[in-house]
Amino acid sequence: MTETQVPQASTEDIGSVQRPENPWKRAAITSLGPIVAAVVLSGLILLAFGVDPIAYYGFVIEKGLLSSLGLQQTLTRMAPLLFLAAGLIVAFRAGIWNLGVDGQFLLGAVGAAALAPVLVETMPGWLVLLLGFLLAGLIGAAWSVIPALLRAYQGVNEIITTLMMSFLGVSIANALVKLVFWDPNTTVPQTRTLPVADRLPRLFDTTISSGVLWALLAILAVHFVMTRTAFGLRLRTVGANPRAATHAGLSVPLLTVAVFAISAGFAGLAGATEILGVNGNIRTDWNPAYGLTIIPLVFLARFNGPVSIILIFFYSVILIGSESAARRVGVPQDFRLILVGMLMIFLGLAEWLDTRSRKRAG
Repeated sequence: MTETQVPQASTEDIGSVQRPENPWKRAAITSLGPIVAAVVLSGLILLAFGVDPIAYYGFVIEKGLLSSLGLQQTLTRMAPLLFLAAGLIVAFRAGIWNLGVDGQFLLGAVGAAALAPVLVETMPGWLVLLLGFLLAGLIGAAWSVIPALLRAYQGVNEIITTLMMSFLGVSIANALVKLVFWDPNTTVPQTRTLPVADRLPRLFDTTISSGVLWALLAILAVHFVMTRTAFGLRLRTVGANPRAATHAGLSVPLLTVAVFAISAGFAGLAGATEILGVNGNIRTDWNPAYGLTIIPLVFLARFNGPVSIILIFFYSVILIGSESAARRVGVPQDFRLILVGMLMIFLGLAEWLDTRSRKRAG
């Protein structure tokens, strides 16, 4: 009686078996990798111009994170960025490129800045703030109507239309400050100023605007809706496969318009947060251009709300800390834009490499 021969697996056979992908390794490569590469390359640029990159980044961390006042400013700066991120997550998960958030942001800010100082003379402060936020959200949503209708019913690429509307919105916002809402008591064109006492309350005994709490709730609510509700599933289905969504009985044009309105509405709320919580007014030609700088962070977070919060926190540290670091080491304050630009380049490269490796594995 012969023994049963059990075939032995060769080394080649074992090597040909595909191991399951490690999600943490992929996240490190596609998210942390671009950050590290952007920081290193930007540091080399500083070094090439005779600036110590260690000193620069050290001042950024010290003034934006480790000092009490810097940390409070960092948390306050997060508020409009979180609102913008919430709107972008909705749009990107639904397969829509809303690149007009800067125009929506500024128009919403102008609406809140024009309304609040007038109403505060006759209404309770809490009601003025509420109406200011509502108006800003509605203005932001209204500014997305044209790109939304063109995309929903004519198939026009929203990248072009939203960028054009953003440029027009920024120009109109500046014109409104100069021609319509200019405070006659000032020599520099700006809107009337909302008194500090009537702005969003501060948290405890700090300078942190309570707007950051509302922004945190907004982005967490968006994350929950997009990942745990039927409405979020509909939007993701439209973004992943519009034809399949149509066959499933979903109204793709209506959902497309809804996505534009929600995303742009959050951009308007971001503008209101900046005015009603921090600045109190708008000066002519003011444009922080938060929108196009927050897009790479949302992509780095893979449209994930909690991860976006973490990345926006560190980006806010850079925004606040770089202002002091630039003065200390003698570089332009806008050097942080080089860092953001590098981040976008490496993000695109990491995405391309990840897509290529997945195709090979498949």
